[in-house]
Amino acid sequence: MKTFNPAILHAYFICGSQDLPHSNLFQVVQTALDAGITAYQFRDKGPNSRLSPPQKLAAAKQLRQMCAQAGVPFFIDDDVHLAQKVQADGVHIGQNDQNIHQVIQEVGSQMLIGYSCSNMAEVQAANQIKGINYYGCGPVFTTSSKPDASPVIGLSGLKKLVQAAQRPVVAIGGIQVSDLPAIAQTQASGAAVISLLTQNNNRFAIIQQLLQAGWSTD
Repeated sequence: MKTFNPAILHAYFICGSQDLPHSNLFQVVQTALDAGITAYQFRDKGPNSRLSPPQKLAAAKQLRQMCAQAGVPFFIDDDVHLAQKVQADGVHIGQNDQNIHQVIQEVGSQMLIGYSCSNMAEVQAANQIKGINYYGCGPVFTTSSKPDASPVIGLSGLKKLVQAAQRPVVAIGGIQVSDLPAIAQTQASGAAVISLLTQNNNRFAIIQQLLQAGWSTD
């Protein structure tokens, strides 16, 4: 079983081809790795994805290798079989993705498992399930990166979920650099970001601020 260190949640980058219509996915991820992200999740889905299934597999293999060379955990969003094919470090599962119990049974002994929880009922239910390593909680703020996102929970909602969670929480959804101190005060273990990095050229400075936000290490 892989050892989970909550510090990998500090600066958690998520992106796929749909988030970078005018940029090279590999160059952006390499820049983020060089700047010090603590985890990367390959999330390529939706009508704006520019990758066919064979291209997605090839991209996942290359991204997995890049993360391995940088010593950064590589996660696949939702697709357990793709994660197995490329020997990912982990998978992240949403409430409407594959059955979490089935995922844990399939890969829990080989991979880290993250689980999306956007309300108290979901956190309380997840607390009863063995084999989950962390929760992704949000959207904290309005986000354009996920058209199917749950209702915004705000900082107060995030704090309640962090307090109820029996695992480390990474905050997600519409997060800007100016929000980081307040998010860290909720005792979250980190921030997962998409557009904050994909839509900014000053990625190094942003990642440094993510790393220095004062996250919980519990």
